Amino acid sequence: MSGQITEADIAAAERMLGLAYTAQERAQMVGNLDGQRDLAVARRAVTLDNATPTATRFDPRLPGFAMPHGLDALHLSPVTAPLPDDPEDIAFAPLTHLSQWVRTRQISSRALTDLYLDRIDALNPRLECYATVTADLARAEADAMDSLTAAGVWLGPLHGIPYGLKDLFDTQGITTGWGAEPFQNRVPDADATVTRKLRSAGAVLLGKTTLGALAYNDLWYGGWTRNPWNLNEGSSGSSAGSASATAAGLCGFSIGTETLGSITSPSQRCGTTGLRPTYGRVSRAGGMALCWSLDKVGPICRGVEDTAMVLAALNGGDAADRGSIAAPFHFDAQASIDGMTLGYLPAAFEEGATDVDHAALAAARDLGITVKEVTLEDLPYASLMTILYAEAAAAFEELTLTDADDTLRWQDEGAWPNTMRKARFLSAVDHVQTDRLRYRVMQALGDTMGQVDALIGPFQTGPMLVASNFTGHPCLHLRAGFSDVATRSPASLGSGKLTTGEAVGEATFTVPQGISLWGQLFDEGPLLSLGMALEAKLDVAHRRPTFPT
Repeated sequence: MSGQITEADIAAAERMLGLAYTAQERAQMVGNLDGQRDLAVARRAVTLDNATPTATRFDPRLPGFAMPHGLDALHLSPVTAPLPDDPEDIAFAPLTHLSQWVRTRQISSRALTDLYLDRIDALNPRLECYATVTADLARAEADAMDSLTAAGVWLGPLHGIPYGLKDLFDTQGITTGWGAEPFQNRVPDADATVTRKLRSAGAVLLGKTTLGALAYNDLWYGGWTRNPWNLNEGSSGSSAGSASATAAGLCGFSIGTETLGSITSPSQRCGTTGLRPTYGRVSRAGGMALCWSLDKVGPICRGVEDTAMVLAALNGGDAADRGSIAAPFHFDAQASIDGMTLGYLPAAFEEGATDVDHAALAAARDLGITVKEVTLEDLPYASLMTILYAEAAAAFEELTLTDADDTLRWQDEGAWPNTMRKARFLSAVDHVQTDRLRYRVMQALGDTMGQVDALIGPFQTGPMLVASNFTGHPCLHLRAGFSDVATRSPASLGSGKLTTGEAVGEATFTVPQGISLWGQLFDEGPLLSLGMALEAKLDVAHRRPTFPT
């Protein structure tokens, strides 16, 4: 790299980083900075592909943390409902019902798979929620599951259940394009751990669901994934296709990922039930890395109990993922919530909160549990976002340095190309200090969570979306009601903070809205029990989108 660094260059950099050195200090530094730059340039000559992890690893457990005891256990609700006559009723049925109907051979996995493939054929051109449909593979897998069923072999609750897989998980011999133009022809030669686990559980792969390019928003190389409740707006993201397909009844369930809102945000917009498990519980091996210390994998479903069924299949430590943490998963659909304490941050239910948010809090009070106000230490939570920017920019450094980011469809101040370019100007010292702030946030949220069993709050207000993603706490987002709102813009990082979409039209549409519950680290069972009780009290999960002809 040509050109010596000057004292004027240092002065300009000071303004960018909020620093102030004296002329004498600049004169002292100027002779050393060329060598410092050369070290960085030399490092860039070493190829680091997306699968290369960081040497340091994030662990959400503070000193003294006690992992829940016991073995894995999954106890589901009994199912007595017969198979409906209406195919749409079957398509939207809970996983517990689908599983029982397949197991008792009221419907074959092949028939269920064909039902979903027919719906995909009819609606995917309008929703653009599947990047790749694996129809032949799905039928072959379904036939294999039916043969096992006939032979008396049962692989578990997901046996024969068709699903959609977010297109950042590797599938051997099947395009895994990460939603982005530079990778749209990428075909891996091995399966991701999640892919293998679901196959072992008997699930049937319908196809790869879309994601916003490089796991951000709902624009991808093949189109724009829509919200089934309002086709004029995107489904949000980045698990755009997973939420859209699940909400529209184009799969039994789907898999999403979250770095900062990528399960909860599309679940909020599409009215699905998204579970973001504790950081480290589900392996990310064979999945696209965006932020090594933040990426999490979880199910997107149409009901709370469904998410437990899927998490049970995904759970487990994996040596191939440096962030993986082995932990038991216990869930009992009949477990009582008596004696639970649910906390909330009062400020989160003030400016920006909706009638649906307040109704959800009122419904929680009606559950007969203790609901109380709590506080969270006042810290600059939004400052943690610079960790996300730095890790994302590192994960896709080559795109920035080679200008391959110019091929991405989304190109404004809030898009990845601009965000990753800006991240090059973050200070390494500030990065380390922000990581230390992250530890303070872990302590602060740990203190708050120590007073309750779970927290409740709106998705779009308060510090919990950012704080809980950086601490690794699990989040369950479930449908809470409906609102008449105008078409909304995509989420954006353009301001340096995450905005979740603003009204961009005058006509209103009746769309779902959810509420978030946050639970204890590695203890999703009680969180899901609470979610099931709240879901039953709210009684809005059954409503389906309709599609104009």
